[in-house]
Parts: sequence; C-alpha cells; structure tokens
Amino acid sequence: MGVVDMSNNHPPPSHETKDFFSSPALSLSLAGIFRDGGGVGSSAGNMETTEEVDDGSAAVSRGGRPREETSTVEISSENSEPMRSRGSDDDLEHDDTCNEDEEDPNNNNKKKKRKKYHRHTVQQIREMEALFKESPHPDEKQRQQLSKQLGLHPRQVKFWFQNRRTQIKAIQERHENSLLKAEIEKLREENKGLRMTTSKNPSCPNCGFASSSNNAPTLPAEEHQLRIENARLRTEVEKLKAALGKYPLGTSPNSSSSCSGGNDEENKSALDFYSGIFGLEKSRIMHVVNQAMEQVRRMAISGEPLWIRSFEIGREILNYDEYMKEFPPIDKSGDVKSKRMCIEASRETGIVFMELPRLVQTFMDVNQWKEMFPSMISKAATVDVICNGEGANSWDGAVQLMFAEVQMLTPVVGTREVYFVRYCKQMSAGQWGIVDVSVDKVEGNIDASLLKCRKLPSGCILQEQSNAHCKVTWVEHLECQKSIVDSLYRVIVNSGQAFGAKRWVATLQQQCERLLFFMATNIPTKDSTGVATLAGRKSILTLAQRMTWSFYRMLAASSYNTWNKVPSKTGQEDIRLASRKNLTDPGEPLGLVLCAVSSIWLPVSRNVLFDFLKDENHRHEWDVMPNGGPVQSVANLSKGQDKGNAVSIQAVKLRENNMWILQDTCTNAYESAVVYAPVDIAGMQSVITGCDSSNIAVLPSGFSILPDGLESRPFVITSRPEDRSSEGGSLLTVAFQILTSNSPTAKLSKESVESINNLLSCTLHKIKTRFQCDNGY
Repeated sequence: MGVVDMSNNHPPPSHETKDFFSSPALSLSLAGIFRDGGGVGSSAGNMETTEEVDDGSAAVSRGGRPREETSTVEISSENSEPMRSRGSDDDLEHDDTCNEDEEDPNNNNKKKKRKKYHRHTVQQIREMEALFKESPHPDEKQRQQLSKQLGLHPRQVKFWFQNRRTQIKAIQERHENSLLKAEIEKLREENKGLRMTTSKNPSCPNCGFASSSNNAPTLPAEEHQLRIENARLRTEVEKLKAALGKYPLGTSPNSSSSCSGGNDEENKSALDFYSGIFGLEKSRIMHVVNQAMEQVRRMAISGEPLWIRSFEIGREILNYDEYMKEFPPIDKSGDVKSKRMCIEASRETGIVFMELPRLVQTFMDVNQWKEMFPSMISKAATVDVICNGEGANSWDGAVQLMFAEVQMLTPVVGTREVYFVRYCKQMSAGQWGIVDVSVDKVEGNIDASLLKCRKLPSGCILQEQSNAHCKVTWVEHLECQKSIVDSLYRVIVNSGQAFGAKRWVATLQQQCERLLFFMATNIPTKDSTGVATLAGRKSILTLAQRMTWSFYRMLAASSYNTWNKVPSKTGQEDIRLASRKNLTDPGEPLGLVLCAVSSIWLPVSRNVLFDFLKDENHRHEWDVMPNGGPVQSVANLSKGQDKGNAVSIQAVKLRENNMWILQDTCTNAYESAVVYAPVDIAGMQSVITGCDSSNIAVLPSGFSILPDGLESRPFVITSRPEDRSSEGGSLLTVAFQILTSNSPTAKLSKESVESINNLLSCTLHKIKTRFQCDNGY
C-alpha cells in the first residue's frame, strides 16, 4: 500500500500503492483516497451557481445540470459544508434599485429584494480551468492576476477554485465508495465459493495442509490458501471503510496546503480546519514534532548521565531515570512504564558516502527510503502530507504521516508495524534533523493490532562533511508490546539490537556505498573482472540488486508469504514452508513456487561463516547441485570497500551440462547475506555486454547471517583455528525456492514438499559437519 505525496514540489511515483496492498482493486481505491483533485473532470460540467442577496451574505450553493456558464459560491472552509459569510460592500455588485430603497425608509413602493446571479462566461471558465490544472491552490498573486485578466473580483476567483476542489473531491469519494462496494461484493462471492469447496475438501485449520489418516501433513490445500487470502483482503477492505468514514463528504487527506505558502488568512484556515485521515489538528501535530525534534537533538549530543556505556556488553544504555527527569512525556496519555510494554533505546554514529541534500531527499521520499533499507523495510507508505516544506526544492518544515513495516531476515521473528509522523527541519547551515514520533491520537483511531509498536522521539541528525560525506547520528527509541520470541532470537530481539540504531546506520552505510560504486566510472580492473564495459557492469549490478531484494521480501515474516511449520527429516530443525503462484511478474519464473526456510544457531562467528558461504572454492562443501564438481568464476564485480560486498557469476559443471549461478554477497557491521540463483547462460551473456536485464527471470535462494547477541558466550573449541572467535555465535537462516510447475493451475504435490525438505535438511547437515557442530546444535 502506498499513499502518494501530492505536494507540487515532489511528484509521486505511480507504483507506490501497489506495494502496500496486494489487491489491485484495493490499491486503486486507496490511491484515490489520497490523490488530489487536479485535472479531474471537464471544465464545462458540474458547475455551481451562487445567489447573492443585498445584505452582503453569500447564498448557499445549488447544484444543477451542466451549464455553459457558472457562478461562484462562497465557502467558509474546504473541509466544511458551504456556509453563509459576511462580505464587504465592494465584494460583489449590488442592484441600484434595491440600494435606493434601502436609503429611503419612507419609500412606499419598496420592492422585494431581488437575488442576483453572477455567471462566468465560457472563456472565463476555460482560463480558470487551465490554471487549476497547473495549480489547484493559487496564491494571492496568481488570483489577482487572473481576476484582472478575466474582469472578475479576486474573491470570485478564490471561491471558484474552492468550489472546484470541493467538487472534484466529492466525485473522487463517490468513485472510491463504488470501488469498495464492488470489492465487498467480490469477497462475498469468493466466500460463497470457498464454503462449497472446503466442505468437500477439508484441511487442517492450523497448518493449511490436507488432512490424512495418520495426522501427518501431506499436501497444502489450495482452498485453504484462498481462504487466507480472502480473509486478508476482507481485513484491508474494513480498514479502508473505517478510514473513509473518518472525514466528511468532499474532504481529502491531502487537502492541506503548505504551512508557509499562501497568505496568512488561508494558512490560518488550513490550520484550524485541517482534518486528515485520522482527524488530527495540525496545530497539535506541529507542537508534538517540534518537541520531538528538540528531544532527539539533545539525545544525539548528550553523554553521561543520560547515556551510560555498559562494560558487560560494550554498548550504550539509556539511563531511563535520567531520561524521564530531562524529558517529560510529550503526551500524558503515553505511559512508558506500562507493564505490557517494553522500551528499546539505542544510539549510533557513522559516516555515509552521500551528499547532504540527496540524503535528506532519501528520507522524505518514501520510495527512496524503502529502497535504502531493503533488508529492514518490507512495506512503507506516506499516509498523509500534513505540511509541505518551504521553498521550491526544500524539505525544510515538511511533516508527513507515515506507515512502515520493519522486518528481520527470518520468518521466526514477526514484523513490527508502526504509524508515525516524520518531521524534517534544517537546524543550521549544513545540518538537518529528521525526527519520527508516534502520536497517541493517531493510534486511537487505527486497528488495535497496529498498536504493538510505537515510536518515541527517534530520528537522526545529519551533518555535512567534506568530500560529499555526511555524519549521521541516529537515535532509535521504541515502545513495544511484550511478546514471546523464538528462543533462537530472544536475546538479540529483547536487547534491542534487532531493530536498533546500529542496524539502521550499518544498512544506510552499505546502501550508500553500493550507490557510489554503481555510479563510479573509475573502478580498478581487479574489482571488475570478466566484464569489459561500464554498461555491462551496471546491468549485472542491477540484476543482482533485484534478485537480492526479492530474496529479502520472500524471507521475512511479512504477509508476502504464509508460512506453515513442518518437521525436518532429522527432527533437529523447524522448517517452514510456503507456496505462491506467480502469474504476472516477469522478474521470476511463472508458475507455482515453493519456499522452504529454517533457522539455526552455530557456535561460529558471523564473519567466519560468511566467508565460508560466499567463497566459490567452498561451494561444493555445502551446495547439493554441483555434487562435488568444480566451480569456475566467470565475472566478479566489487560493490563496496569490503571485499564481501560483491557480485559474481559462477560456472558450475554438472554431469550432463553446465550451469551459471549469479551470486550477490552483502555484509555490514550488523548482518550478512549470501543470495544466489541459477540463470540462463545465453541471457547472462547478453547482460554482460550491457543489454537490459529486466527480462531475466531469477528465483533466488540463499543465507542470512546475524550475530546471536551473546558476545561472552562460551564456544565449542574446533580443530580449525580460523573457526575460533571471540565475536560470539551466529544465527543462520537458510532459504530455498523451487519452481514446482509452470502451470498456473497446478497444485502442490507431496513429492515437491519432500524434495525441498530433503534439500534444506541436507544443506544444514553439510554446514554443521564442516564446522564440527552436528552433535547437539
């Protein structure tokens, strides 16, 4: 789901909504909710007329059939029904006869006051429509210029634009309601069909596999998968219905204008009458974000006693007694000491390779922000633009209501969904602040399931450095509902490391470095072997990036996959299976895809394990496909200063023919990943020459490696010195994907489930054997 940013300065990407809701109809309806009305409708249709009475009051707007002429109705606010308002004598023309009657109280022939209609000509409508398409919210200067050009009073121009915006928003709302009704009717029909189908083919309601006589899981039921999808769509529809009901007819979440643009009267009106999707007052939001910005700034620069370094774990810890003394709660309703909630606070500083203006743009553009943290953000959306920034190309003062789903690279740990307000401010020359804070009043109007995580004042201070570098000081401060975490990840999650500042900064550094190497034209030959042209290098890196992002999306606990837990062949690991059908995405093979994932702990440091898995010379020790055969390097491209950040093409010699494997390895100070996929040899040869790689279908598999968070944990002493490390153990997640059928109507077979189960179990066994920890681990 995604909601587009409708500010004039920052045009929205067209694909934003699709990422957030999988249902096309829902995505379309949600896009309509947050679109502005510019350019909708024709200039000659749906016009209003205005009655004017001689006492200076503007009459109530009347709807009528389409006319060639129209008149202007005065509306007190864009977010309210048309109202009567007082105007001065020179606002509109008056009837001379009526004026004479009013001046002579003794006039016995006084006639009944007559109403006058000010109709616009076709030429006037055409000119105002042309300006409306360019700027639905003209400023005072534009209105004055247009009024002189058309021979109208500036108030008439102002009211015409208000009426036009209100009219378009009403049309959009009717369209959105019709889409929701159609979607609901579709869900009813699907439910009816599912009831008939599932009654004939019962399935286990817990795991989604068909029932059998010995109670063992056999085949996933297609009907059960449809039922899960149906329930998810129904939940999305209910959320949309609730959101639509929160603002009155003719209003829109993006109806607010810039806090700094326009005249004072309009800004005051927007401030007083602002009502976004959650009915928040802008004045309240601005008060909260300004306090949050000051709090993040002070937390970023303060030392002891606010931050205390722990000698046991070597990390900074927030002294919460000192925090509560220095920063009283912004919202009194927020109880940070609730027994059901836990607090996570962390701070990290790092240098990134990116210019300051572009880095600010990355944080404020939801698409760029999501792409900068692909391993962490599974979904993100700008729900509402509360306030635009100052200036034509500046984010200074911008305020956005946002949604994000943050993940770990394992299905074992659930995602965190959070609504928050993001505020961007230029603090001084060369220094910007980005702050995120959840607003209690927002959370009171959303689904209770999304209240499990909220952001206390968090964010980062960006300081411009020399040579296009930026210093980033990140403060991450969360209040999360206590929940049961899998024993493997309990330490790293409960300690705050899993979603803490160190992970955000490390990921940001890695992605900024990747962008720098992607755009570089002077890469040394040793860092770009096997590729002769710059175009070929970029084409390969683009394909590898798409492959890795697809792997991240598949691997986590997001709603992209519905995982079912099954026992492994050895009985020592828990394996999770999921299936999906790819019918339209050309980026991966079309047909039925089966995924299998398992996570284990190994008494080996993350760096040692990563070096082993990425090395092509050790591939035969864990990969089942080569079957012990040799692996030859075809190309190797560096995408970072660390040699672990690289893309390679490997040729594997099989019994009957050869196979090429595209491999992307990524590492930073927090996590590492090895992602690979078999690729068509002819297709990859064309990519190496610089051809477009978008038509290359890849189905990635690979590994995610995290530290276990127990630096002082005792380790098993192995016979290999390189395997011994004081860095702690590793949390390894192994994931495989296979295409079981090219037919879109195929059902999952028992043989496919057993095949991928064997593949995963065998790989885990080989890795454990390599590090001599197959007993008891």
